This record gives sequence, C-alpha cells and structure tokens, in this order.
Amino acid sequence: MGPQTAPMDQHLLLFTLFVFGIIVIPGMDMAYVLSSSLVDGRRAGLAAVAGMVTGGAAHTVMGAAGVGLLLAVLPGLFHAVLLAGALYVAWMGIGLWRSPATLAGVPEGASRPRSQTFLRAAATCLMNPKAYLFMVAVFPQFVRPDRGSLAEQVAVMGVIIAGTQAVVYGAVALAAGGVRERVGGSVRAQAIVARG
Repeated sequence: MGPQTAPMDQHLLLFTLFVFGIIVIPGMDMAYVLSSSLVDGRRAGLAAVAGMVTGGAAHTVMGAAGVGLLLAVLPGLFHAVLLAGALYVAWMGIGLWRSPATLAGVPEGASRPRSQTFLRAAATCLMNPKAYLFMVAVFPQFVRPDRGSLAEQVAVMGVIIAGTQAVVYGAVALAAGGVRERVGGSVRAQAIVARG
C-alpha cells in the first residue's frame, strides 16, 4: 500500500498545485466574483462562487468525456468559445461601468437576484477559454489508466478543482464584500472601487 500511495499522493499534490496556479491568476471568473461582491455584497459574491464551482464541475465532466479534445481538434469551435468569452467579459464590464451601483452609494438591495448571479457565474465559467486550455493541455496528463479507475481519478480531481475554486474565489468574494462595506458611505470611493 505504501509504494502505491506515495506516487499517487505526489501525483495529486502536483495536480493541486497546477489547479491552484491556474485559478489564482486573475481572469474572467475572478472578475465576475469580484464585481458581484463589490456591487451586491458578500452573499452575491458567494452565489457567484457557487456558480463557478458548478461550471468547474461541468468542465471536469467535459474533460473526462473528451470534449476538450474535440475543441482542440476543431479550432473553429475553440475560437468561437474564445470570442464568446471575450464578448461576455466586455458586456459585463460595460454593464458594471454603467450600473447605478457604481455611480451612487451602495444600494439597499441587490441589483439582481442571487439565482441570476449564480447562473451568470456558471455561464461565465463555461465560456472561460482558460478552462478549456487546461482540460486539453493539463487534465489528460493526470488521468492514467495504470492508476486505477478513471472515474475515481476524475472524481478526485474534480473535488480538487471545486475545492480550490471555493477557497480562492471565496476569499475574493469575502474580501471584496468587506471593501464594499467600508466604502459604502462614500459615493466617490465606491464608484472608484467598482469601476476599477
């Protein structure tokens, strides 16, 4: 049991480091969690985190099913995903810039229901090209038939991805929610932070 466990533990530790390194780099997922927390508070930010984790689970399933490979083989489809993701981020940025929440004090209620924040977060995650690149370039290297059941390996790696997303994006949501509370009394400071 010892010789089998040590390589597997090192294998999973390396995978965890890869996942953390990819998730901690600011991108469209983190931007959505940050903006949701700044505009609508911690609970909205945590709803966005839940959406990102759900999207990450879908990426894991797609990676296991070989959809990532399909995107690599059909570059036109991959480029369409890249373009859709870029357009969505631009649309989000313009909406946040024009939102009354960035031009006045912090509103009493949320600008949108948390269920909508969750769904938008899941859609943002699913349109994130970084996730597809990860599924094509990195994920397959850690799934090995000689290491036992592929389903079990994918499940464990999916839990690692979800846990890392929850920790990193959760920290962003809580920190941004705290910033929102601190600048809530200052119209100018709130506008600067939210637009930034």
